[in-house]
Amino acid sequence: MSKTAYLAKQQAKKIIANAISKAVDEGKLPKGEIPDFIIEEPADKAHGDLATNAAMVSAKNFRMPPFKIAQAINEYAELDGTLFTKLETAGPGFINFFLSPSYYSKVLKEVETEKENFGTSSFGNKEKVMVEFVSANPTGPMHMGNARGGALGDCLAAVLDKAGYDVWREFYVNDAGNQIEKFACSLEARYLQIYDSSVVFPEDGYQGSDITDLANLYNNENGDKLLNLPSEERKKALVDFALPRNIKKMQDDMAKYKINYDKWFFESELHNSGAVREVVDILTEKGLTYEKEGAVWYKNAQVITEKLLAEGKSQDYINKLELKDDVLIRQNGNPTYFTADIAYHKNKFDRGYKTLIDIWGADHHGHVMRMKGAMDAIGYDGSKLDVVLMQLVKLVRDGKPVKMSKRTGKAIQLADLLDEVPVDSARFLFNTREANTQMDFDLDLAVKQDNQNPVYYVQYAHARICSIINALKNDGITARSLTEDELAVLSADEEKNIIRHLASFEEEIISAAKDYDPTKITRYVTTLATLFHKFYNACRVKGEDEILTQARLNLCIAVKTVIKNVLTMFSISCPDSM
Repeated sequence: MSKTAYLAKQQAKKIIANAISKAVDEGKLPKGEIPDFIIEEPADKAHGDLATNAAMVSAKNFRMPPFKIAQAINEYAELDGTLFTKLETAGPGFINFFLSPSYYSKVLKEVETEKENFGTSSFGNKEKVMVEFVSANPTGPMHMGNARGGALGDCLAAVLDKAGYDVWREFYVNDAGNQIEKFACSLEARYLQIYDSSVVFPEDGYQGSDITDLANLYNNENGDKLLNLPSEERKKALVDFALPRNIKKMQDDMAKYKINYDKWFFESELHNSGAVREVVDILTEKGLTYEKEGAVWYKNAQVITEKLLAEGKSQDYINKLELKDDVLIRQNGNPTYFTADIAYHKNKFDRGYKTLIDIWGADHHGHVMRMKGAMDAIGYDGSKLDVVLMQLVKLVRDGKPVKMSKRTGKAIQLADLLDEVPVDSARFLFNTREANTQMDFDLDLAVKQDNQNPVYYVQYAHARICSIINALKNDGITARSLTEDELAVLSADEEKNIIRHLASFEEEIISAAKDYDPTKITRYVTTLATLFHKFYNACRVKGEDEILTQARLNLCIAVKTVIKNVLTMFSISCPDSM
């Protein structure tokens, strides 16, 4: 919450505590310990700006009805010098606070002073946090899940940064292991088929047309020079040609999507450095591996069972999970993806990150407990690994599911989406639904330039304010800084509703950071735009009264500031005209 909103809540707590103390001294309340009580914003502002349950929770200690306690508190409450004008008792014993005009003035002065820093807090205390997101397989194009994960991950990182964390964005490139071998075999088959159509394609190979395109591209540039080479040399040459191109395309797509990573981390680094082998050695030293049928296995079931039992879970609960052990080293001597993933998360902790946040598809649900358990098993704190599971995206046009690109006639990939949909729309719309909910992405809505499109709606509010400022400037009126007393003329409900919402910005940022939910901020700014449009329709900015005109102009500028703070935080453009 803003400094002013925080001050108001602190004052409210002090008012209640002092009133109870005086009521006890005067014999209106019996002596008793004051229990913890809350100060909160009621859903209906007609009942007050803040409310407390202090009388309700004190009934047992004071052995009195809550309403009687509330009356006593109200009688001895002193509001002089505070941000409140009055208290009221309601219902069975709730106490409602009504804010004074100075509260609203102070909030606007706070926005004016802090400008682009308004909403920023030190809540995270500069704790080092890594957000790893997208991390798509480099053997093929990025898909709609990556589109959603990119927007969610990048905007979550932005929220954490605004909340005072030291944030690092990372993309994990799986450029080693079984999928690269499959990639190589697929490329080899498509390359050989250029010269011999009878060559059999691997049963588990990658069937996408992108594999054929890469093989043809290599052939166009290099011809048949690989035909007579041994298979391993041929596959290596094809992978060395194709993989950097795929990775470069991924990096270009992410840049077009306005996502800039601090690091693209390559799985091959872990294999080359011996880090993958090291985690196997650590687990073996701890007695958590065994050999079976030529492979090295990790005692996942044992680790998870012991952890859950320690947490108080029943054996029946654990049995229903049907826990299984995991292969670390295959019969052929190659580590599994799971082994490399353990090494990668160990590497993250070793780099000093206190909290690791991964954005994964919901199909990785079963992997969460395994990875947390593995972190505990190798001596790290698995509870510091937080995974945001993201549900599927369904593209919709004309109310019907869409699977094929109109441009290419093939399955829609991230690149196709960004060719068709403005990046601002994609980033905003993907952050209008929580990660754990399935999402219909409406392609028609995303390209609309009207108020049905939420990002346009918010951008238009910003542009409308710019237009108001310019129109007033043409009339010789420019904004000047007002005193708190001058700003106190803003007394209409539409004005106060906006200011209350502005005051909650910092609190919303912190809440979004705590819950790993950037959609709270898109909802916040959409509501702010709605409140502004209501104000604009109800209150004329330019009027006969110079002070009121200036106060409303100051209010407009405060709204403009906060809308811009949100949109720029999410790397969404903030146009001055539309």
